Amino acid sequence: TIFAEIDYLLETQDDLSSGELPSVRISRGLMTEPFEPRVVAFLCNWCSYAGADNAGVARMESPANILPIRVMCSGRVSPEMILRAFRGGADGVLVLGCHIGDCHYINGNHRTVKRVPLVRNLLGYVGINSDRLRLDWVSSAEAPKFAKVTAEFVEKVRELGPIAEEMEEMS
Repeated sequence: TIFAEIDYLLETQDDLSSGELPSVRISRGLMTEPFEPRVVAFLCNWCSYAGADNAGVARMESPANILPIRVMCSGRVSPEMILRAFRGGADGVLVLGCHIGDCHYINGNHRTVKRVPLVRNLLGYVGINSDRLRLDWVSSAEAPKFAKVTAEFVEKVRELGPIAEEMEEMS
């Protein structure tokens, strides 16, 4: 199931702290080990996943922090899936789908565009910065956009720091 895939990716991901990326986690005023965010990306099979594949084929730089999960439609990404990713330790969640009007399932991305803002509001209530969740549209022909969106989002999450520290501040 998709929940098992989320859990598997988050449990088995190697430590991304290779030292290649220049971010440093600051904990209680002391500099510690480099922080590399774990970002779960739900990618629409027909557009965004193909865009990611095309970015790879074209050898465009894309962050290794992205843990891709292929879904048939962004409309299938439920609030439970997003919350499960955060509960599993993801520092950010990215939902990428077909452009509005181009959904292979006619109106799946219309559901997504309504659902994700509600989940962003919910995150604020449970103490998670809503900037840790992003929705964007990437078609199969937009490999450069895929690389740009993923790089921007990983950098944003890196600036926010580890979600564990954000949760510690709440308690």
